[in-house]
Amino acid sequence: MSTSFDTLPAVSLSANASSCAPAAPFVRFMKLEGGLRDGVEVCEVHNGRLRLWLLPQRGMGIWKAWLDGFEIGWQAPIRGPVNPRFVPLAEPDGLGWLDGFDELLCRCGLESNGAPEFDARGILRYPLHGRIANLPARCVDAQIDAQTGEIAVSAEVDESRLHAQKLRLQSTTSSAAHSNTIRVRDRITNLSARQGSGQMLYHINFGAPLLDAGSRIHAPVRTLVPRTSHAAASVEQWDSIEAPDAQFQEQVYFLDLLADEQGQTQVLLHNASAERGVSLHFSRSQLPCFTLWKNTAAMADGYVVGLEPGINFPNPRSFEARHGRVAALDAGQSRELALDIEIHGSAASVAQAAAAIARLQATVTPTLHAAPLSGWSAEASRQD
Repeated sequence: MSTSFDTLPAVSLSANASSCAPAAPFVRFMKLEGGLRDGVEVCEVHNGRLRLWLLPQRGMGIWKAWLDGFEIGWQAPIRGPVNPRFVPLAEPDGLGWLDGFDELLCRCGLESNGAPEFDARGILRYPLHGRIANLPARCVDAQIDAQTGEIAVSAEVDESRLHAQKLRLQSTTSSAAHSNTIRVRDRITNLSARQGSGQMLYHINFGAPLLDAGSRIHAPVRTLVPRTSHAAASVEQWDSIEAPDAQFQEQVYFLDLLADEQGQTQVLLHNASAERGVSLHFSRSQLPCFTLWKNTAAMADGYVVGLEPGINFPNPRSFEARHGRVAALDAGQSRELALDIEIHGSAASVAQAAAAIARLQATVTPTLHAAPLSGWSAEASRQD
């Protein structure tokens, strides 16, 4: 069965947010109404157990997911999902992107995905985290396999401009019937007749009720570098999560991860009781850089941790280009990216994921740097 956007009913965001699983997988299209979400189109996917909201107007991001009714995502200070028309990407300080940020999965890219960057005159050149998360998709198509019940939603998002880069994201998000895993498969293509380049970072964010005091991050670390001196002060506690703290200032760490013989790696976040968690599975060759964002501020201010595999680290684009962390794309060339988000609903599942990471870590002692490192962090390079 195949379907696509046609006539979309207007619905309240709160409707059926934790409804019981249906007997069979389904897809439905909706249009939200009211406030900043007014007019936002939603593709709701339910595989019989796992439910998620895809946002075609926001670069095919994932707003939230629910496994057996348990919410996965975070509570941002804004009432989203936000219609991109209310997001001032061109705001002079380069931080307007934050006005729309509240997704579980938010893509950052395609031309740039790091901190804001300005030209010699002080004019904004690249806004925070790029444009793709605020661009609408086209050719949105959902299919349910009649034999297996697997659901796949595909779309295209173009980031293109005259006299500039011309990049296309082709995205498919899928989930097997009654599965606990979201599969994301992306292709970035250079549509231009000239050579181009791109970046991608998957900003994947978790808050309450999954995140709590005592939550822990497991990752097979070869090298870990704090982005700032502030983060360096807590480098030994990089993998632990504290209770919400109104005075907390964000901490960011850059990681080089170990992989298995097939080049695959994984990262786990679980709650304090280790009864629920989320794992990311991805290829080190496709997504060689991993960023950990800890923002355990007060609940009202956004209590959240971000697990962020990417082509590069989210430094300014020119810095990443100088250090070879921008994907070169010849005319017509594409780059494939794959990511699985596995949601753990039991202590046994969490323990299994933690054991797999421990096996990867067993042969290597991680190197934790006590200060920002030149070549990794733009802050360290400014100090050199």
